[in-house]
Amino acid sequence: MLTRPLHFTLLAGLLPLAAAALLLPAAALAQVGPRAPSVAVPQPQGPYAPEKPAPPPAPRSPQAGPARALNPHAKIPPGARAILATVNGDVVTTGDLNARRRLFAVSAGLPMSEDVLDRLSPQVLRQLIDEKLRLQEIQRRKIVVSDKDIADSIAEIEKRNNMPPGGLRQKLGAQGINMRTLIDQIRVQLGWGQVLRQQLGDNFTVKDSDIAEQESLFKAQVGQTEYRVAEIFIPVDEPAHSEDARKFADVVAGELRKGAPFGVVAAQFSQSQTALQGGDLGWVEPNQVDPAIASIIKEMPPGAISNPIKVAGGFSIVTLHGKREIGRDEGTELKLRQAFFPFTSALDPSAPTDAQRAQLEKARALSANAHSCDAIEEANKANGGVRPTDPGDLRLDQLANPQLRALLTGLPDGKASQPLVGNEGIAVIMICSREQRNFGMPSKQEISSRVLNDRVELASRQLQRSLRRHAMIEQKTDIAG
Repeated sequence: MLTRPLHFTLLAGLLPLAAAALLLPAAALAQVGPRAPSVAVPQPQGPYAPEKPAPPPAPRSPQAGPARALNPHAKIPPGARAILATVNGDVVTTGDLNARRRLFAVSAGLPMSEDVLDRLSPQVLRQLIDEKLRLQEIQRRKIVVSDKDIADSIAEIEKRNNMPPGGLRQKLGAQGINMRTLIDQIRVQLGWGQVLRQQLGDNFTVKDSDIAEQESLFKAQVGQTEYRVAEIFIPVDEPAHSEDARKFADVVAGELRKGAPFGVVAAQFSQSQTALQGGDLGWVEPNQVDPAIASIIKEMPPGAISNPIKVAGGFSIVTLHGKREIGRDEGTELKLRQAFFPFTSALDPSAPTDAQRAQLEKARALSANAHSCDAIEEANKANGGVRPTDPGDLRLDQLANPQLRALLTGLPDGKASQPLVGNEGIAVIMICSREQRNFGMPSKQEISSRVLNDRVELASRQLQRSLRRHAMIEQKTDIAG
C-alpha cells in the first residue's frame, strides 16, 4: 500500500465526475465560425478521402416531381447493395441505409433489433437523400473538406466522450460499423457549414448595430422568463412524408426517455444547424422559438423530454435545461486550467501499480511547485495533453459534483489543488481567476453568436428546401437485394 493513500481512498471517483463537469464540449465541430471558404483544389486522397470520387451531379430537371415512397416495412438483406434512391443521378443503396441505421442505433444506445432498424428506415433514407443534395452542392461550389478537418472532428468527438485516440473507430468496429460511415457524415456536415458561410455572404458578419439593437430589446425584457432549450429537428419537405417523420420522431422521443443522451442523438439525427452542438439553442425567450414550442417549454419541468411538436417545416423534440429571469442571474464564473496524469491501466485503490505511484508523485510535485496557470498548461502538455487543459469558463454554483464545487469554492486563485485521483488518472487544477457576474445579461459575443446562429439556421432550411424542390429524386419501393 502507499504510505499516504488518502487521495486514492477519499478522492477515487471524484475525477470521473469532475471530468464530466470540466471537459465541456468545445466548438471544434461547430462550423459556424469566421473561416474563409476553401479554394478549389483536388479532392483529398488521404485516409479520410471518399472511397470513390463522386460523379458530378446530373442536370436538374425543372419539372422534377415528388419522390416515390419507400416501403418502410421492407426487409434489407445483410450486405445488400440494391439501389434505394437516385438523387440527380447519384445513388443511395441498401448498404448505405444499413450502415447509417446501425450507426444511429449505436450512438443512441438503441437495441440492434430488426424491428428498431426497420422503424428507422424511412427517416434515415430521407436524411441520406438530403446529404446527397448537400454533398452535390458542396461539390458544385468546389468546396473541399480536408483530412485534417475530419481528423480534428473525430478527435473532438473522442475527447467529448472521454475516449482515447482511436477509441471511436474501435467502438464502431466492435459493432460491425465501418468508420467510413461516420467519416462521410462528418464530411458533409463540415462542407455544408462552408456552403452556408458562402450563402450568407456579408450577412455572416454581425454588425455592432445588430448587437446594439438586440441589447436594447433584451433590457426591455428584464424580469421576464427565459429558457435554456435543446432541440432535435426532423424536417418534413412534403406532406406525403409527414406521417413517416412523426413515427420516427415518436421512436426518438421514446428512446430519449429511456436514457439515450439527448446531445448524442441530436448530433446524429437532428437536421438543425445546432446538431453539432448537441441541439443546444442556448437561452431563448418564448418569442424566439416557434409558438408551439413556446407553449410547451413554459409548462415543462427542467430535464423533461417533449413529445414531437409540429412546427413549421417538420417536427421538433425539445428538452428543457433550465429557467431564469432575464437580467437577474448572479453567479461566480471561474477560469481554470488542469493538468492530467494518465494511467496506463485502471486503478485498483488497494493495490496501485508502480507506474501509478510514480504518476501520483509527479502530481504531488506539480501541486507543490506550480504557481501559475502557465505552469499547469506546460505540465499538461508534457503529459501528452490527454485531457484539454482549458475546460472553458465554468459557473461555480452550477457544477453538478458537490465535492468538486466545494473544492473550487475553497481553492485560492493561483494555487494548485491537491491531486485528484480517479480510475483513469490524476488531475491537478488551478483557478486562474474568478468573477462575480450577472449571467442573465448576455455578453456581446453571446448576442453575436445568437444572431449568427439564427441566420445560419434560416439559410440552411431555405437552401435545403430549394435543393429538394429542383432535384430529380426517385425512390424505389422494391429494395430486395
